[in-house]
Amino acid sequence: MTAKSSIGVRVGRRIRSFAAGAALVTLGLANSGDASAANRVKIEWWNAAGGRLAEITNKLIADFNASQDKYEVVGIGKGNYEETMAAMVAAYRVHQQPVLIQAAERGFLTMYNSGAIIPVPELMEKEGYKIDWNDFLAPVAGFYLVDGKPAAMPFNSSTPIFWYNADHFKAAGFDKPGETWQELDKQLGAMKEKGVSKCQMALANDFYWSLIENYAAIQDQPYGTKANGFGGLDTEFTFNKSPLVVSQVARLKTWLDAGILQIAGQGLSPDQLFTSGTCSTYVASTAAHAAVESGAKFNWSATFLPHEEGIEPKNSTIGGGALWVLKGKSEEEYAGAAAFLNFLASPKTQVWWSKQTGYVPVTNAAYEQAKSEGYFKDHPTREIAILQLTRGTPTDNSRGFRFGNHNQSMALLVEEIQAVWTGQKTPQQALDAAAARGNQILRQYEQLHAAK
Repeated sequence: MTAKSSIGVRVGRRIRSFAAGAALVTLGLANSGDASAANRVKIEWWNAAGGRLAEITNKLIADFNASQDKYEVVGIGKGNYEETMAAMVAAYRVHQQPVLIQAAERGFLTMYNSGAIIPVPELMEKEGYKIDWNDFLAPVAGFYLVDGKPAAMPFNSSTPIFWYNADHFKAAGFDKPGETWQELDKQLGAMKEKGVSKCQMALANDFYWSLIENYAAIQDQPYGTKANGFGGLDTEFTFNKSPLVVSQVARLKTWLDAGILQIAGQGLSPDQLFTSGTCSTYVASTAAHAAVESGAKFNWSATFLPHEEGIEPKNSTIGGGALWVLKGKSEEEYAGAAAFLNFLASPKTQVWWSKQTGYVPVTNAAYEQAKSEGYFKDHPTREIAILQLTRGTPTDNSRGFRFGNHNQSMALLVEEIQAVWTGQKTPQQALDAAAARGNQILRQYEQLHAAK
């Protein structure tokens, strides 16, 4: 497939803050809307949009404000996810919080147990809006479900997919990447031996999400007890006990030592290593479509993440964020927030948002509408994430991850795996240490919230 120019957005990498998550135990964009409508009720929304995504979010807000004359959503960019959450924590403590906040999926338990939120279904029912929560894509809504309904409104949802330079594969004698890690290993080795490319895979900054967590989910490997945390706060990390997860880290280390896998450096980001043609493959969010479409000057395509030989692959898990409603605001502001959330949930808005950003439409109705328009025939790689997310029935191992202060434990995992890259620890030693340190964080979180 030839790279096409398309309106889109490059999503900032999934940089996470561990300090902000721990702090929330109790918890720009220019104003959009008609400035002359001073009597409108203003609905403040703090978000983590930046760059091109900020422009698209601003247009989304402007469209809502133009659709009615009672409310004005005011979008305020607060930096990335951790900066946005940190700003909200500080504001909530002095009663200056916004009505809506965009938070990453890793912050689910932090937000839900904060005592600072109003569940979205509760708000929507009170304001008279009927939203079919069953119409939301199962792995998307399922992540945010509490008692059968999502506590937050899924907003920018994504999942990692496998990007590849079709020209490089053709030059090496391959039509496309193999479906298994074993096939891919042989292909990348052959590409290196033939000198097709300087490097065969760029290591994503969020490799913990795309190549470790999603690897475990697709292979149906338990990442933690209690259904990866969905079953209770007394969960424990067990990823270090999975021979497959350990072998995955070992595989990446072998590729790194062989020069097949390259860590971005010297001012180049992982996606630039791919779009420049330096590296032949790249595992990254479907929301990287804009960067690839605008930056790659070669024939490129994308496909499903590989799976191990002999294993029937499960669904991948979501990334991205959701919108939460905060307590302490006026009834008028809540009415406006509900109207805005209803606007976001409509198939028309979802299809537009997905086309503009590369994020998946979060409802089945929106997905079917995009299909009926022939969108995926013209943009086949845009459908991969949806098909991968909805593949089969989610299991306790592939539903997602719901761990307290997950940002902190994730950072420790990255720290330990970096010790593998430098040869200071074996994959097993690093994963054992990451699990032990992460479990300490889980016990602290459990002690803090178990009595609530």
